[in-house]
Amino acid sequence: MADAVTSQVLFNGEKTIVIKFTNISDGTGEAAVTKVAAATYGTNVSIRKIHYSTFGMGVQILWDATADVLAWYVPADSDGVVDFERWGGIANNAGAGVTGNIQFTTVGHTLNDVYSIVLEMDKT
Repeated sequence: MADAVTSQVLFNGEKTIVIKFTNISDGTGEAAVTKVAAATYGTNVSIRKIHYSTFGMGVQILWDATADVLAWYVPADSDGVVDFERWGGIANNAGAGVTGNIQFTTVGHTLNDVYSIVLEMDKT
């Protein structure tokens, strides 16, 4: 089996894109799964805000590269909003082999753990 995951584009404008991601785990989890493919939107992005709610598992938000780079860690059993707008967002600082993609890896996932994450991103 596999985790039940969804991705939903809530807004895709000239300079901004907002996407909601959900996961109900069957215990399998996700490992470096591409959630935002730069080629799909024709641009790289920076993360402006992260809205999140997790139950039972954490989520690593990664910049895809030869060696993935952690953009942000969403802790297990938490909810909130992290706003990076003041600083211009979190820019992709991945090095060799950077793709512009954003990936998720779940941490500590077990049966029926859940996350809901909304990424507000600026197109760069």
